[in-house]
Amino acid sequence: MNRAVSLTADLSRALFASDLIEGLSATPKATPPKWFYDAEGSALFGQITQLPEYYPTRTELALLAEVGPRIAEAVGSDRSVVEYGSGSAEKATLLLSALKDPAAYVCVEIDPDAARATADFMAAYFPGLPTKGVAGDFTALDVHTPAGPAGRRLGFFPGSTIGNFDPADAGVLLADMREHLGPGAKLLLGVDLVKDGDILEAAYDDAAGVTADFNKNLLVRANRELGADFDLDAFAHEARWNVEASRIEMHLRAVKPTAAHLDGHTFDFAEGETIHTESSYKYTPERIARLAADGGWAVEQLWTDPKGWFGVALLG
Repeated sequence: MNRAVSLTADLSRALFASDLIEGLSATPKATPPKWFYDAEGSALFGQITQLPEYYPTRTELALLAEVGPRIAEAVGSDRSVVEYGSGSAEKATLLLSALKDPAAYVCVEIDPDAARATADFMAAYFPGLPTKGVAGDFTALDVHTPAGPAGRRLGFFPGSTIGNFDPADAGVLLADMREHLGPGAKLLLGVDLVKDGDILEAAYDDAAGVTADFNKNLLVRANRELGADFDLDAFAHEARWNVEASRIEMHLRAVKPTAAHLDGHTFDFAEGETIHTESSYKYTPERIARLAADGGWAVEQLWTDPKGWFGVALLG
């Protein structure tokens, strides 16, 4: 089995426009990070993961490779893996290679092309393994049906994507995943840990400017897909470590007064005003335990790299 279930182009455009209009009408202005990931945004993020400043991807990959046998022992055999936000699926290949007799693989990915490509790649990489690509928003999991027998599912949410959600929303998301995966399921969660602010800011504002291009691609996409007219030269990328909130914030800051139009709406920006495009919360082990409990899970295992920069938590 290898198929992709897609949002229609019209529905995707409508949701994108609705989220931008709502976010840019708010005070302060903010937009959901899920709209970074069209084909160009996904490609730019792939470049980011290779940058010397960006530690999370290589640290998590090394950690998964090291603890894979322990994960396999903890979750048992015949698990169907349901990955939320698959990206390149490099981490999923490590996980599935370590597991004992995995039953199936499902990826839930907002970009239809990425969902299809990931399912095709995994089917070729693991011959005979049933795969399915589901194109949709993993924050609306009730519209998706994962493969695999009930009670033997392993959710996989790597990449510290949970940090993109405010803690309250993150708890709701984990609760939704618990319901989506069904009774007897487990969830493997990648979590970025608290560390020095200079390390964090460099990871989100690299010297080569790739993260800046990734951030600004949101406006490029709005102009192309929604007919907006953002002046790209009027905005600059900015990354901030918010110590009190324990999160890195990405913003697009207006470097001069400007305005943009979208579906009959006008959005004015004063010089220095920002669009808050992404937050990335950083956790301690204690906060991970509280987050899991908020979603109805318990932390069964927590593995960290030698520096204590990144964690992989098994929830059950």
